[in-house]
Amino acid sequence: GTCFSDLEGVPIFRLHESPEEEPCILLECDGGVLDAVQKHLKLYKIRRKVNITPCLDLSLWAVIPGEPAGDITSSLAQHADQALVFTPDPRTEVMGWRLITKKGVNLSEIISGSHIGNTQDYHKHRYKQGIPEGVKDLPPGVALPLESNLAYLNGISFTKGCYIGQELTARTHHMGVIRKRLLPVHFSAPLPKDSIPEGAEILTESGKSAGKFRAGGGELGIALLRLANINEPLCLNVAGDKVKLTAHIPEWWPKTAGK
Repeated sequence: GTCFSDLEGVPIFRLHESPEEEPCILLECDGGVLDAVQKHLKLYKIRRKVNITPCLDLSLWAVIPGEPAGDITSSLAQHADQALVFTPDPRTEVMGWRLITKKGVNLSEIISGSHIGNTQDYHKHRYKQGIPEGVKDLPPGVALPLESNLAYLNGISFTKGCYIGQELTARTHHMGVIRKRLLPVHFSAPLPKDSIPEGAEILTESGKSAGKFRAGGGELGIALLRLANINEPLCLNVAGDKVKLTAHIPEWWPKTAGK
């Protein structure tokens, strides 16, 4: 059945005009930058009477595809007081749905026959699909939007502005020259925990740099790779040992992508 992953450590913010009003916007963010995001949002509040507060009373769930959405929707409709938001993940269909409930809700009671996973299950699914998320996959000041496939994930607008890096992003998009992209990778052996430095180099058989490792767990991960090298034998140096890896272009990418 469908896997429901409780995304621990992924906070939700309320943005609303006053404490008495219902929230206008719910914003999900990486738990590692909770304070930084809150400070950034308050910087642009200016003099508007907008409250920005973490939603400690809510839980965020990822509903991974496994059953028809109609069955899930009808089940949740009977528990609307507990399931506050249920919406398709805006990035891509393979990521299923986002569900926000009140804290402490038991989803197996709301949707019978569902498999309750954990945050690790969720990360394993998105690494398999090559979906970046959070500051490890998308390091601030380092990751470029187009190389990170954000144009494929409903994450960039080419018709509105203005945002930092807009000119470079738009020019690169219209020129159509993107030589490196984030790709899902599969390792020949499980990666040791916390022993791989951020941005560790991935090499070709001849020792040429093919890209950089971003994040992963077990035998799965995500890496920024040169598209010209993805069909070659590649390896990652882990504590002096070379771990072989393979990369592939995800099926959810546009058919013209990766060329």
